[in-house]
Amino acid sequence: MTAADRPNPRRWDTEIVVVGDDATGLVARVTSLLFERGCNIEDLDQDVRDGVFRMRLHADTDGMVCKPATLEEDLQDLGTELGVDIRVRLADAEAARKAALLVTKEDHAPRAVLEACEDGTLDAEVPVMIGNHGTLRSLADEYGVPFVDVGDDGGSHDERELLRVLDEYDVDCLVLARFMRILSPEVVFRYEGRIINVHPSLLPAYPGAEAYRQAVEGGARVHGATAHYVTTDLDQGPIIAQRAFPVEPDDGPEDLKERGQPLEAEALVAGLRAHLDDAVVVRRGRTHFREGVDPDAYDLGGVTAE
Repeated sequence: MTAADRPNPRRWDTEIVVVGDDATGLVARVTSLLFERGCNIEDLDQDVRDGVFRMRLHADTDGMVCKPATLEEDLQDLGTELGVDIRVRLADAEAARKAALLVTKEDHAPRAVLEACEDGTLDAEVPVMIGNHGTLRSLADEYGVPFVDVGDDGGSHDERELLRVLDEYDVDCLVLARFMRILSPEVVFRYEGRIINVHPSLLPAYPGAEAYRQAVEGGARVHGATAHYVTTDLDQGPIIAQRAFPVEPDDGPEDLKERGQPLEAEALVAGLRAHLDDAVVVRRGRTHFREGVDPDAYDLGGVTAE
C-alpha cells in the first residue's frame, strides 16, 4: 500500500522530543528557538517519570524561515548546551515506515511481522532485529535482516546500545514482538506513541509475566492477546487490537499458550497495520478510528469510531 492509498495518509506536524534531567527554563529555551525560526507550536506536553524529564511538542513548520537541516542542527546545539537529548522528526507524509523488531526467544510474533512485510499486508520495512538474546539471529538471517544482540549473558539489555542501534537504522517505530524486557522511560519517552507491544492476555486482565498461568489460576473462561501502545506504565497503554478464545475447564497454561500464540501474532500484525496506516488515534487513553476510516477494513476487535 502506497501513501496515496492509505485511508488517512499521515500529515505529521514536525515532532520534537526533549529527554533528560529537568531544569529551570528548559521549556522556554526550546519554544523560544522555535518561535524565532517561524515555527508555530500546535501542541505541547511534558512529564517526569523515574527522574527522567520528557517534553514532546508538535510544530507547524510551513512558515519556517530556515532550512529543516538548520532547525535540526540548532536544536541539537541547544540540547548540548542544556545537557538534554533533543530529537526532531520532520513532517513527511511519504516517510518510510521503518519498524525495528525487538525480540527475545519466541519466533511466532516476529515471523508474522516479517511475513506481513514481505507479502504487502504491512506497509513497512524492518531494517533491524534487536534481541536481548542471540536466539533469533537465524530468523533474521532467513529474512535478510541485520540482527543486533544488546543483551548480556543473563538477558538484561543495554539501553544505551539499544538507542544507538535505533538511531543508526533511523527507526520510525518499535515493535515488541514478545520482547521479554521492560523498557525504561529513557526509551519510551523518545518513541512515545510509536512503540507497539503484544501481550498474551486480554488486557487489562493479567498484565505482567506468566499471563497464561495467571489466566488458569484465575479461572478465566475467555483468554486472548492484545496489541497495545507502550507507555511507562507496564501493560497499561492504549489498546489497538485484541483476539480471544474460550478456555476449557481442563486447560493448563501450555494449552492456552498453544492456542494463544497464533492469536498473539495476528493481533500484533493487525495493530501494527492500523498504526502504520494512521487509521487510529488515541483520545483520553482509548484508541479510536480516525474520522473517515472504514472500520470494516481493520479487524481490531472493538475499537470505536472517532
